[in-house]
Amino acid sequence: MIQQGILPFKLEHADELITPRSGLALFAEVVRTLRVDQKVREAFPRPGSNRGYGAWSYIEPLLLMVEGGGRHIEDLREIRDDETLRWLVGLSRMPSLSTFGDWLVRMGASGGVEAMGQISEEVAETIWKRMATAEYTLDVDATVIEAEKREAQWTYKKVRGYQPILGFLAETGVCLAHEFREGNVAAQSGALRFLKRCLKRCPKIRYLRSGSPFYQAEVFNFCQEEGLGFTITADQDAGVKEVIKTVRDWKPLLGPEGEASDREVGTAIHLLSKAREPVRLVVQRWRDPQLPLFEPNGYCYHVIASNRDELEAEEVVWFHNQRGQVENLIKELKIGFGMEQMTSGDFSANALWFALGVLAYNLTQAQKLLFLEEGWRSKTIATLRWQLIETAGRLVRHGRRLVLRLATSLQKYRLFLDIRRVCAAFP
Repeated sequence: MIQQGILPFKLEHADELITPRSGLALFAEVVRTLRVDQKVREAFPRPGSNRGYGAWSYIEPLLLMVEGGGRHIEDLREIRDDETLRWLVGLSRMPSLSTFGDWLVRMGASGGVEAMGQISEEVAETIWKRMATAEYTLDVDATVIEAEKREAQWTYKKVRGYQPILGFLAETGVCLAHEFREGNVAAQSGALRFLKRCLKRCPKIRYLRSGSPFYQAEVFNFCQEEGLGFTITADQDAGVKEVIKTVRDWKPLLGPEGEASDREVGTAIHLLSKAREPVRLVVQRWRDPQLPLFEPNGYCYHVIASNRDELEAEEVVWFHNQRGQVENLIKELKIGFGMEQMTSGDFSANALWFALGVLAYNLTQAQKLLFLEEGWRSKTIATLRWQLIETAGRLVRHGRRLVLRLATSLQKYRLFLDIRRVCAAFP
């Protein structure tokens, strides 16, 4: 036998129906359980002829690709060539790969972005309604997606790209709403409109945490009217800097467990122009590690505006600091689901691509929260792929029956069975 490589084994081509991603069939079953296919057919226009492909013929392969780790349209070849997976999910017909980019451009310009966003928000609504959570905290943040496209605009980070804004429910990690925007759009633009959109989708929101883009009088007024508690990072403009000088109740800032820190905390009252009521400013200060060239007192400051008067100053800091988790959620969306790169030079096509990524993210959250045991909730999509999706299986056809034989442990086999049972019993 002619040796093929260093290790003592030989490669041969097999004609058997084998898939290395049996877990994608479970994901497809969750998608069908949540009726995403039906929602797509209702929200997107039908093809112009009987021989044309509907929107679901494009969206289903893209969802499977993104869930499985694909990052570019070319990665759809893995879905196309996996005949076993296509048998399992019923994907008998699939458009030519060269047409997917054209479809994104066409649908992006004709209402596809809004339709995809609506479906994603409905999936998020299904999740939070089924969780035993009495009230939710909305974490809002924007992120920059760098894009080497001539049409992309300059962002505040001095790179070309886009700057979508996203709203997450802190208790579930679900992306409740998002808005894909050009890179040169001001971060504070449309803040109140986006907040109202999130509240309309989830009336159980009781608290808002945000960065400085939401530091606006109209946001404060709206939160006061709706009884919405907020902690918002304050812009350190001239007015805020003057207020900082009035702080007299400085005390050491302790951590939630009583641990010491290098910071002090104090409070002050500030009234923004056009705001109906003053807000409390919770000010943190710490020694400037650099030479105090411009600050004679040698301190750095971080200011939080809040109407949560029931909390002590340090409790406001602890609560607001938890919004750092939203950065991990955005990282999961961008890196885990491949949304740190855009697929087109067309803005509308990229907006639709990003909306598809948010939908795949929310569907994964649904799978973890509604169809898997609690221990899976903290796992990232990378871990999910390693432990669940990338499970080898062999498809056997007995007459009209399909049997998927999993090459895995008995424990994981039972996990597959459990997920399918939950899907079958899902109301």
